[in-house]
Amino acid sequence: MARRYDTNDATDRATGLREAASAVRRGELVVLPTDTVYGIGADAFSAEAVADLLEAKGRGRNMPTPVLIGSPNTLHGLVTDFSELAWELVDAFWPGALTLVARHQPSLQWDLGDTRGTVAVRMPLHPVAIELLTEVGPMAVSSANLTGHPAPEDCDAAQEMLGDSVSVYLDGGPTPGNVPSSIVDVTREVPLLLREGALSADELRKVVPDLEVAN
Repeated sequence: MARRYDTNDATDRATGLREAASAVRRGELVVLPTDTVYGIGADAFSAEAVADLLEAKGRGRNMPTPVLIGSPNTLHGLVTDFSELAWELVDAFWPGALTLVARHQPSLQWDLGDTRGTVAVRMPLHPVAIELLTEVGPMAVSSANLTGHPAPEDCDAAQEMLGDSVSVYLDGGPTPGNVPSSIVDVTREVPLLLREGALSADELRKVVPDLEVAN
């Protein structure tokens, strides 16, 4: 039976974060608020948990799960060949609605799907998400919806779709909006905007003037 906690209540928030952290460490799924939409998350280093996440969403391995982190410093252990321009994007827009596609460290023991040696990584601008990520480390997190359905802007919508496939729901109230993060590929010499979301190409070009945009 899924448990749900109101993170706007101090007591419920402390209990919920503790329960969510325990669930993640057991390889279970949790739903958490972010600065874009609600996400369904699992331990990024548990292949079984990530497989359960993809199954809960009805999503295939051909759409790998992004990773959320609680601090830019975590990047040092996750990615390689991270350019100066990539760090400038981190400095300018993290925490926030920018996802960076980078080459992951080849030594990492994880299975996020068919990533072809890359990882999509982001630090969200949400205190509940950051607190959980700081406690448990990198999490594989995708929007908390069934594939093909709208991404949820509140916990009710997420729970209605995902039900008891999730152990703990952290209810932080409505999210600021349903606009997803912008995605920039920094594996190339010139960064490439793969998806324009909450951050426009013009905003990103203030940091990376030569930014290219995918067709």
